[in-house]
Amino acid sequence: MSSRGAVTVVLGVAVMFGLVSQGDSRARSAPDSRARVVPLDNPHGTRPGLAPLRSARDRVAGIRLIRKLRVRGMGPKTGYTRARYGANWADTARGVPYARNGCGTRNDLLARDGEYVSYRRGSGCVVVSMKLRDPYSGRTIWWRKQRAGEVQVDHVIPLSYEWRMGASRWPAAKRLRIANDPLNLIPVYGGVNQAKGGSGPASWLPPVRRVRCAYVVRFAQVALKYGLPVTRADKAVMLAQCR
Repeated sequence: MSSRGAVTVVLGVAVMFGLVSQGDSRARSAPDSRARVVPLDNPHGTRPGLAPLRSARDRVAGIRLIRKLRVRGMGPKTGYTRARYGANWADTARGVPYARNGCGTRNDLLARDGEYVSYRRGSGCVVVSMKLRDPYSGRTIWWRKQRAGEVQVDHVIPLSYEWRMGASRWPAAKRLRIANDPLNLIPVYGGVNQAKGGSGPASWLPPVRRVRCAYVVRFAQVALKYGLPVTRADKAVMLAQCR
């Protein structure tokens, strides 16, 4: 068989199993080789996934980070709307990775964490199918854009939580940054994201226990980057996950 014929067979099989859409302009024919990383090795949020913190050394480092968090009581939700953080998945933020690259933030995050990623024909941005390994639920999801809500991009620190902890007094540009900062964003199974809502760690943690320390460390990284306090109860629960 010629090399061109072999490629045709491979692509035909990929289309059959939904790995490549016939309307896609480009696709990865194999999963990314990049390993999912622990948050301590991902301070900018540009590397994929959320790997568990397994070593005692990493857990101690996570605890040190969490201990730096300020605490305060939670304020009211008065005045909060999603629109206070700018348009959904805006590409107009300044000072965060992927911003102003011509692609919406959601697509940037799907491409960062997805495997077998394929794009709409003629687009280098719009993800139409992929495989996602959700760190929160442990599910492996073969996602297609026709079922968009099956994968949602979680704000690690929920926007309403940020609002109640001081973001209501921030300039609009800072709220736009935190809403589109990849450090604060993880694609996950939609049902899990809906269950989390606006909760902090004292009220909600990922169902998969082994990733809970990594999750609260990521929560702390975002809070420290933006100068956000957490509640005393949240900080106590965060510390407990890494002990």
